[in-house]
Amino acid sequence: MAATIVRVAALADLHCTKASQGALQPLFARVNEAADIAVFAGDLTDYGLPEEAAVLAKELTALRVPAAAVLGNHDVESGKSGEVVHMLRDAGMQILDGDACELAGVGIAGVKGFGGGFGRHALAPWGEGIIKQFVREAVDEALKLEAALARLRTKHIVALLHYSPIQGTVDGEPLEIYAFLGSSRLEEPIGRYPVSVVFHGHAHRGQLEGRTRGGVPVYNVSMPLLSRSFADRPPFRVFEVPMGEAGAEPVATLARGRRATDAIAS
Repeated sequence: MAATIVRVAALADLHCTKASQGALQPLFARVNEAADIAVFAGDLTDYGLPEEAAVLAKELTALRVPAAAVLGNHDVESGKSGEVVHMLRDAGMQILDGDACELAGVGIAGVKGFGGGFGRHALAPWGEGIIKQFVREAVDEALKLEAALARLRTKHIVALLHYSPIQGTVDGEPLEIYAFLGSSRLEEPIGRYPVSVVFHGHAHRGQLEGRTRGGVPVYNVSMPLLSRSFADRPPFRVFEVPMGEAGAEPVATLARGRRATDAIAS
């Protein structure tokens, strides 16, 4: 069977506001042209308000490709995330929270994630109860990601997060806020499953690319970062995933502009 290509558009941090009517439809039209599926790595709205979700739902009528997303910290700000999720699901977007789905043969495991820091500087569950609660939230999000990954049987697996699982893609942010940008605990389940690529957002001033300790490529697809890094392109990245015969090595390729050049997993 000849290999076919699935093009995956990845972006994050839309921060849709009540005044965003008409602002995102041109972007989604470009996604339609460039990709077969789309994944959104959180902060879909600016304050997590139903009114913002209603605007985004209308904007999503311009998106013609299947899409999956996770929430970000902004989406839970107002305590209305249930309403936000309901409205976006009604608009055709799959919202993942410890869940998994399959789009065009690509498995996607999604979770918001949480902070806590990285490596030997990660926050430990010691001392005050509020610190233990903070760490518990990070552990729970990692467990949700592991459960989502365990559900997938596809050859290619995308881990979709808002918070970063590695320090490499948050470097460039102020050191004082590293602990609030991601957690190494999210990296642990990624290393236990055959994940092809990780996408996250949240770190607007971080780095574009990094790798887990096990070599899985990690991409920061925050729209503000992409807009600064690639001023001549729309603020999303496209990855080509060859879907060949069963048993073939999983490969994904980063498309720059219209064509792909860089291998990101093998």
